[in-house]
Amino acid sequence: MSALTNPVPSPVQQPPKRITPVAPQEAPRKPFPWKGWLVFGLIVAGSWFGYQRWQQMQRDSAQRSVAAAIRTGKVTTGMFVRTIRVAGTTAARQYANITAPRLRGFESRNQMELLRIVKNGTWVKPGQELAQVDPGAMVDHVDDIKSTITQSESDVKKRIAEQMVELESLEQTLRVAKSSVDKAKLELQAAEVRTDIERELLKLSFDESEARYKQSQLDMPQKKIVQGAEIKILGFTKERHVRHRNRHENDIRAYTVNSPMEGLVVLSSQWRGGEMTQVQQGDQLNPGQPLMKVVNPKSMQVEANINQAESTDMRIGQEATIGIDAFTGLQLKGKIYSIGALAVGGWRQNYYIRTVPVKLDILTVDNRVIPDLSAFADVAVESKADATMVPLGAVRDEDGKKVVYVKKGEGFEKRPVTLGSANNTHAVVMAGLTAGEEVRLD
Repeated sequence: MSALTNPVPSPVQQPPKRITPVAPQEAPRKPFPWKGWLVFGLIVAGSWFGYQRWQQMQRDSAQRSVAAAIRTGKVTTGMFVRTIRVAGTTAARQYANITAPRLRGFESRNQMELLRIVKNGTWVKPGQELAQVDPGAMVDHVDDIKSTITQSESDVKKRIAEQMVELESLEQTLRVAKSSVDKAKLELQAAEVRTDIERELLKLSFDESEARYKQSQLDMPQKKIVQGAEIKILGFTKERHVRHRNRHENDIRAYTVNSPMEGLVVLSSQWRGGEMTQVQQGDQLNPGQPLMKVVNPKSMQVEANINQAESTDMRIGQEATIGIDAFTGLQLKGKIYSIGALAVGGWRQNYYIRTVPVKLDILTVDNRVIPDLSAFADVAVESKADATMVPLGAVRDEDGKKVVYVKKGEGFEKRPVTLGSANNTHAVVMAGLTAGEEVRLD
């Protein structure tokens, strides 16, 4: 179907409508949002008060931190003791030094070999063997001396026999000379029948025989004196050998070292291979070399030195608390029993420093205390009962006066004090503080 057969109707023209103008209307007024502003104000106020509260908490926390960082102490009442600490080493009051034998024979000055020795820490009885030195060479030497003594005795007997023969020969000569004198005397009596020359010859023969007889008479006592001197010399030689033997026999007995007392064995030390080691079996010893000490552990002491300035506070009988460095926590009771009369100077650069030797008796018996241990002692030189004491850390020097800061509320109050004696930690309060008050330490 085409458009021609079905035509589209044309639109009908409508008359324009008349538009009546409308008067503009006034927009309605919105109400004031007072609720929102109230909420906002409350939020702001809460935030401000929260911030102020946080600031206050921070300040309080800072103050508490500062307060916590300040150390304080208490003023107390009790026994005040002032002590002086001394340092030294332990030693035995009752002991015996044991040394290598000091040989009496002049040939026995060489080193000796140690065959055996007791162990360190052994408890020994009086007379018990402590050490044994090899006596082999000395025994052989004594045997040689005994042979020499036997030979000397034979020489004496032989010489006595020879002297008896000599003396008998001399007496025979004396008898012959006496006979010659008697013969010449008889011949001289018959001189009247002789010529002058014969008489003179007889007289000369008589004088010669008489002189020879007298000389023989004088030789007899001299010979006896000479023979006696020879026998004495041989006797002295024998006695020298006997004494020589006795000295070495005494040395052989000394090679066995016995304990002179009951006690604990503490071996000595010596250099061996560049280090200090204890004496042991097989060592080569010199005469008089220290071997050990036999000590009585029930009688121990501390040998120490104190400064000369502190010696004026020391008195015999003062009590002390003794400690051993090797045993932490060990406390022993003791007292001073000896104070040196003269101060002793130091060595080299410290020659001008003077110290006074003191000895403290250890009253508490403890098996752990042996000689040569480093020790210390706190000697009580002053004590006071019911004393009011303040820590030394709280005392200040300000303007030449002693002051402390006493806690008052959240702060501290400065207060002058009068102090008396002081030890290493506290001072005695004479005035200005009472027991129980809290003072600042730093």
